[in-house]
Amino acid sequence: MGQPNDPTGDYTQINAVDWIPFPPPLCQGNIRWKLLHVSPESGRWTAIFDCPKGTSFNRHIHMGPGEYFLTKGRMNVRGGTDAGGATAVAPSYGYEACNARHDHTEFPEDSEFYMTFMGPLNFIDEAGNTVALVGSREVLGAWQAATAR
Repeated sequence: MGQPNDPTGDYTQINAVDWIPFPPPLCQGNIRWKLLHVSPESGRWTAIFDCPKGTSFNRHIHMGPGEYFLTKGRMNVRGGTDAGGATAVAPSYGYEACNARHDHTEFPEDSEFYMTFMGPLNFIDEAGNTVALVGSREVLGAWQAATAR
């Protein structure tokens, strides 16, 4: 089952987990994250993200649905309301449907959100080609490699 603060276990004390940089090929700017739980049997994974003003996630598609809770700040999803997407203002809840495509998700102010992913994220280039397929196995591997240092 894992130990406390082990993302394969049943419990994580969030304040006891260090923030680590989110993999730079998947974002722009200094986004940090804490991997809270990985469920290999279902492919689900849960993390909390610290997104400083001006950061963004690279283009991606949700291969499974996801739910988020924006605890602080503002998030322009799919470019924000002005670009036909949504602008989330904390505190707020959001649902991402399976196959939701995000060409531009940015943070115009310091923000933090908690999210459960019910499947992988397919990071893509401008032509729609897969750059990285990131699921529970990949995030666990990235987390373990980063925290083993």
